[in-house]
Amino acid sequence: MQTEYVDKEIKNNSIWLFKVIAKIFLSRVPLIYQFWQRLGIFRHGRMDNAEYALKTFFLHFKNCYPNKNVYGKTFLELGPGDSIASAIIARSLNCKCILVDTGNYLSKNTSSYIVLKNKLIKIGLNPPDLHNTKNVEDILGICKAEYYTEGLKSLRNIPDNSIDMVFSQAVLEHIKLDIFEETVYQLRRILKKDGLTSHEIDLKDHLSYSLNNLRFSKNLWESKFISNSGFYTNRLRYSEIIDIFKK
Repeated sequence: MQTEYVDKEIKNNSIWLFKVIAKIFLSRVPLIYQFWQRLGIFRHGRMDNAEYALKTFFLHFKNCYPNKNVYGKTFLELGPGDSIASAIIARSLNCKCILVDTGNYLSKNTSSYIVLKNKLIKIGLNPPDLHNTKNVEDILGICKAEYYTEGLKSLRNIPDNSIDMVFSQAVLEHIKLDIFEETVYQLRRILKKDGLTSHEIDLKDHLSYSLNNLRFSKNLWESKFISNSGFYTNRLRYSEIIDIFKK
């Protein structure tokens, strides 16, 4: 029994190490993100899946607004990744959505938004008419949404006390350690005095869903060699994150 456990651990560690090496290599191949996205090698979340987008949005929404009285409010999604689904859902609630990411990772395929619109109608909401839209820019315009792609710099440009709800899904763990505290500060600055925030954070590594990311020294892990290779997490623990938010 013990031998089987050890063999399994060796196999899992070997697979994890192979993924690390592969990611490091592929991240340095000069191809645009959307190419890797289509292959499923580098992806930023699953919000381009209508079912997942609805489940995720309303998870955070219900955390903040159990009574659902949100007419005219402004939401901010940090790290929307491949999709602007949250903008469509927010518009169906007569709200505005601001999307902030560290680059333009949006998929060019808009078919998932038609599926999302139909699902919103089925649950009794009034999504925008996407019939004449040709691309994500058209959809953002119809939703009166804003999409920014300069990460922390974009957050700094959002006015004080202007956002009712900030939310993110498996995003905060990817914010680099040296800018994490300022990012949280900026989120608090842009929130209204009665604003609310909801975040789901994955504390495990994102290659084997274990804690292999803790094996490295801080200097190596925070180096550009690792942090720009597509699998970086800041390795902050739950209590550390809570302390930063309290501060």
